[in-house]
Amino acid sequence: MSVHARARLRAEPDGRGGTALPVLESGGPLALRRTRSPHSPYARVTVVGAMSAPLNGDRLAIAAEVAEGARLTVDAAAATVALPGPRADTGPSTYTVDLTVGEGAALHWLPEQLVSAHGSRLRQTTRVQLAPTARLLLREEQILGRHGEPTGALTTRLTAHLAGRPLLDQQLAYGPDAPDGWDGPAVLAGHRAVGQLLLADPSFDDTPLPARLLGPTAALTPLAGPAVLVTAVAADARLLRRTLDHAMRELLDGLDEEGFG
Repeated sequence: MSVHARARLRAEPDGRGGTALPVLESGGPLALRRTRSPHSPYARVTVVGAMSAPLNGDRLAIAAEVAEGARLTVDAAAATVALPGPRADTGPSTYTVDLTVGEGAALHWLPEQLVSAHGSRLRQTTRVQLAPTARLLLREEQILGRHGEPTGALTTRLTAHLAGRPLLDQQLAYGPDAPDGWDGPAVLAGHRAVGQLLLADPSFDDTPLPARLLGPTAALTPLAGPAVLVTAVAADARLLRRTLDHAMRELLDGLDEEGFG
């Protein structure tokens, strides 16, 4: 039987300079836990996998709202592994993430890697709504197959709107359901780990960053708004994380510590 589950959380200022979590609702395999974040003004929530998911046919969703002035970090306890499930005739699974960040609020959305196991079929959608003065740091990483196996079928779409206007709309497809050439020299060139880092900050309106390479397999692209997108490929998960961590440190070091520390 397929699993249909939804989790949601809301962060808002607690009136004492911190952030409260009045809504923290888990669902199915998506267990949300408030975790400690020492020496940080951000509240922290960790997604803990309560069961193996998603399997083909599952429908999972998570929604996070960061109210005006609140600060929130969401991470995960372990990687998400998309699996085929027991039945070969089951359709693809879906995993939908909806993020809303209010005026003067900040969200660090930093899940662990998504692994597309052989035989799995997953469609992941991440939708972001940002207020004009919202700040966002979002990382997504896809690992195409476990060690020594081919990838499953994976389609991901990341959309972001700032003040209701499109900021980014990017769709990627890998594996048996993808168009020919997805693993060719113009796309992955044999790499099996791919990731993106989206950083939105109002300060980019005054000091936009130029497009540039970040090493041999990563690039920074300014968007049509106060945001930049880092895209990277790598041979494996470890090298991908190292590349994105380096880019993240470099970008955050150049921003206002009070607003995005």
